[in-house]
Amino acid sequence: MWSKKEQSAIQERVGEALRKNRNYVQEEVLGVPASYLDPRVFSQDDSILKDAPFLTTLVNNPNHIGCHTLDSSESFFAGTQEIERDVIALCAEDILKAEPNSCDGYVASGGTEANIQAIWIYRNLFLNEYTAKHSEIAILCSDDSHYSMDKAANLLNISVYKVKTATDSPEISKKTVEEAIAVARNNGAKYFIVVVNMMTTMFGSVDDYRAYTDVLEEQNLTFKMHVDGAFGGFYYPFSNPENELNFANKYITSVTLDAHKMAQAPYGTGIFLIRKGLMHHATTKEASYVEGEDSTLIGSRSGANAVSIWMILSKYGPHGWMEKIFILQKRTDWFCVELDALQISYFRNPHSNIVTIRSSFITHEMAERFGLVPDSHTNPRWFKIVVMDHVTIEKIEPFLNVLKESMAV
Repeated sequence: MWSKKEQSAIQERVGEALRKNRNYVQEEVLGVPASYLDPRVFSQDDSILKDAPFLTTLVNNPNHIGCHTLDSSESFFAGTQEIERDVIALCAEDILKAEPNSCDGYVASGGTEANIQAIWIYRNLFLNEYTAKHSEIAILCSDDSHYSMDKAANLLNISVYKVKTATDSPEISKKTVEEAIAVARNNGAKYFIVVVNMMTTMFGSVDDYRAYTDVLEEQNLTFKMHVDGAFGGFYYPFSNPENELNFANKYITSVTLDAHKMAQAPYGTGIFLIRKGLMHHATTKEASYVEGEDSTLIGSRSGANAVSIWMILSKYGPHGWMEKIFILQKRTDWFCVELDALQISYFRNPHSNIVTIRSSFITHEMAERFGLVPDSHTNPRWFKIVVMDHVTIEKIEPFLNVLKESMAV
């Protein structure tokens, strides 16, 4: 499905999709509680929009409420919904090795929502199919997992148990998984929602899913496994050909990706993917005025965000995307060689573009000048650098020079 397209083909496809949507100006659309963007504020000048398919979609303002990989959706915006379905299929099948037509999903507001969506579905599955109590359902993740796991636990009235990572490297082990599960079971947990990290926010670390599955199967426990690839979803599958955190792995049922990180889409473009047959556990039947009802956490959302992802991936194509990640990997390799020469202590997964440096090497002035992000603003132990497209060698060199000066003092 994934192929590189010329700009003219991209514009034509988006234009065709918008023509399939109902048009607020040209048609008698009376019952939809929305409209195009206000022209008194947002320009609808054809000379500006004619070669700008994303801006044109924004102005047309399609609402992608619901999940469009299911049986039916709001027919008012059928054209741009097709593009969203293509995005879901491309990410699930071409990037994450799912079988054709085997996954549902939607473009969420971000990784936080997508993670909560997964946990919400699994909590309801355990409630509905196993007659579990809330107190018997637990989230199991590492202590370096994103804070959305804590949000989900709070919102969904279930507990979260954190697997300790090593002090010198943020990695889990079978032993620490056993310890976390022992505490959870002692508190009455019987059903586990396991969240495996594909590049954590702070360290870019990747969890060994077997550390979870080995223990859970040995103890004959019921579980569902979700991959938080909010950062790594558009990076790690390309930097590590041996990646097993995908739908070819029988244990993995759902995955989160964030296009507004490595794919450089506008903020508000997370992606939620899940194997078919599970999405109904989040269906809100009370949304009867919505065609196809609503199975998403967010409800109304901009169709322009889905279009932006499709445009980006279509512009690059799979080979262009591989090249993009290859360049970032080589740039990060170079940076680490320079840090090694200075004997700076840091952590980096070899397939990641995140380099996290011990705070003892970083002064307050350095952190401020170079926009370094700490693991904690109150008591930082680490500061991270993320080698994005704009983080070129020319921008890294001044930081290295300051490090050298500080080491010489």
